[in-house]
Amino acid sequence: MSKFRRQLRKEAEQWWQEGVITVDIYEQLSERYKFSEIEPDAQNQFVAILLGLGGILLGLGLITFVAANWQVWSRAFRVCLLMVLFVGINAAGFYLWRRPSRQKGLQRLGHGLLLTGALSLGANMALMSQMFHQSGQAYELYFFWGIGVTLMAYSLRLTSLGVMAWGLMAISYGSWAVSTFWLTNSSWLEFPMRMMPLIVCGLFVPLAYGCRSRVVFVLAGLGFAIAFPLALFSYDVTNGLLAISLLLPVACLWSYDRDVWRFTPCSINTRPDPFQAVSRSLAITVLSLTLYIFSFKATWASPHLFQDDTLTELSWWFVNIVVFSVFAGLGWLRLRHQLRHGNLWQEQSINTVTIALILILSTGIVITHISLGDINIVATIVVNIMLFLLALALLRDSLALGVRRTFWGGMVLLVLGLLSRLFEYNTDLMLKAVVLVLCGIGIIVAGLWFEHRLKRLSARLSQA
Repeated sequence: MSKFRRQLRKEAEQWWQEGVITVDIYEQLSERYKFSEIEPDAQNQFVAILLGLGGILLGLGLITFVAANWQVWSRAFRVCLLMVLFVGINAAGFYLWRRPSRQKGLQRLGHGLLLTGALSLGANMALMSQMFHQSGQAYELYFFWGIGVTLMAYSLRLTSLGVMAWGLMAISYGSWAVSTFWLTNSSWLEFPMRMMPLIVCGLFVPLAYGCRSRVVFVLAGLGFAIAFPLALFSYDVTNGLLAISLLLPVACLWSYDRDVWRFTPCSINTRPDPFQAVSRSLAITVLSLTLYIFSFKATWASPHLFQDDTLTELSWWFVNIVVFSVFAGLGWLRLRHQLRHGNLWQEQSINTVTIALILILSTGIVITHISLGDINIVATIVVNIMLFLLALALLRDSLALGVRRTFWGGMVLLVLGLLSRLFEYNTDLMLKAVVLVLCGIGIIVAGLWFEHRLKRLSARLSQA
């Protein structure tokens, strides 16, 4: 909204100077959209960032102070000190954060203290376990710390606490993955870690709606898309499960709708989902990365990824498959009218029909790879075709809709695919040099042309 107001102020000033609008109209626009508050809003955002960083440093300083004097104090005093610090910081932060909206400075100070309180929670848990000789893995501490910060985020509906909680859960899951895959350590947290895709979605998707935060929703979607296949890669699996683990997140993200449990077409939904567009952008991103990874011939030739070993110890992981398969099935049932009456040549090239065809073709290729034997060349060619068609579709949609982010996403995917194929195969240095120069010139020319077209489109809309 602030970006729109800033652009509107700039355009209104230009219209006023050119005589298109009068002073009275400019003052009405200024009063309606509060042009005078644009710069203070930017300053307030900068102050909020400073207070957040200050709160984090304050928390780290308190933790360091306690650690420096830890051995000198008695156990009872240490327990009381930890509890007083935790309760006092959070109580003060909550009190200041709940101040009236006109006292924004105190609100931001309270916000910073709440972040400090979230940091002190982890320090308290670590020090308490040390005092009472409770040992364990580091990811266990991060897991319960993340759960605690998530509860704080739910109670206060703060995006910053939600982001911190997601980061703690990501650190916990990453540490567990390292200890399980390479160090072969086991823990009683094996079950919740295997269920991490469900835990991430169950915790952070409702939190995104409670906080009305796109950032939290994006993090939840990325966590699900990464954790779902990663939980499977510690096993020896068949191609069918590999295809499901890579493509089911795309199907879930594209068909996502908060009213997925209603057996009605999504076109009659009177209240559109505010995060559906974000979820579909995530689906395109995950699909692009998946196609790019499988566009290399070495991926299809890897004996670890494509084998037909006996499945063992997969019972808990199948819960993820069942739950998200049901979720994706319900979502695609709500999209069935687009599949029945869809047109590949509609305004957007990347639509439900396109995504469905890519998912079906990709799944068929992976499953056929083990049924027919060695089809590395065919699979690589087909995946590369889909990758470049996806990049061209992004470019086509960006030109039709005038979306800068879509244009550069398609350009990056197209150039990355070309350069990867160039360096993957043994080509002459002169050819590589020519292709690199052409790609560089192409990016510059395409970028300048698109920005010129975007300005013309904006000017045409402003005159309409």
